Amino acid sequence: MVAGIEPKSKTQVKKEMTALQTLGEKLMELTASQLKKIEMPLELRDALLFAKTINRGEARRRQLQYIGVLMREADPEPIQEALDTIGSGHILDEKKFEEIERWRDELAEGNNGPLEEILSRFPGTDRRALRQLVLNARKERVEKKPPKASRVLFRFLKALSEP
Repeated sequence: MVAGIEPKSKTQVKKEMTALQTLGEKLMELTASQLKKIEMPLELRDALLFAKTINRGEARRRQLQYIGVLMREADPEPIQEALDTIGSGHILDEKKFEEIERWRDELAEGNNGPLEEILSRFPGTDRRALRQLVLNARKERVEKKPPKASRVLFRFLKALSEP
């Protein structure tokens, strides 16, 4: 034993391993494309992708334990940071989605406020196409038809807001 450094207790080691296994479970929830964006050992990435294909209880549990073992060998801090970044990006995506839905609903109801906001925020917008889509959505709503034009308007607004 080195002077001044105490060995970790079994309880402390178990807590650390459980935390790494929990991090592995969170990684399993990500899509394959999100996993590829995170810097991690190839063997760990392969184990995570394989675990997504397992849906039986005991086999899945064993695979999770294996992922926990691989997590011990990897540096968990950059993986946790990347996971936090992806999580916050998901929240931003939800907010953007809700904003686009709000624009679409207000425009279809006859409110032109969002129209000016959209045109000022996205100066290269095709005004004629946007106004035509809005008119179609309003007409559709008045005639109580299925929301085909509203969906088209939503896709147009979503395409505008994507970089």
